[in-house]
Amino acid sequence: MATALQPVTPFDTFAALDIRVGTIVAVEAFPEARKPAWKLTIDFGPLGTRRSSAQITVHYTPETLVGRQVAAVMNFAPRQIGKFMSEVLTLGFPDAEGEVVLVMPERPVPNGGRLF
Repeated sequence: MATALQPVTPFDTFAALDIRVGTIVAVEAFPEARKPAWKLTIDFGPLGTRRSSAQITVHYTPETLVGRQVAAVMNFAPRQIGKFMSEVLTLGFPDAEGEVVLVMPERPVPNGGRLF
């Protein structure tokens, strides 16, 4: 599904996003979510752990997620999703069917590293 590009934005807008890498250390079911999702606990090294709700149940099971490094936006305001507080936005791209494929480094990197 092709979409139009977003309007041109200053680089400072992108630089204001704090996108970091972390390792998923725990995955829980999230049956209360409107769309199928997992509750992730992600270790960002010196920045500690954060939780995230992610609609990634089509391509990923808890067993395939634990130990995987992912990218997440750290400085968005926490978002209440049902009774769960999502603290970071885990990043992904839609595949051809619109299902989320996670953004991950192509080799291991230190947890907490910032995207630049």
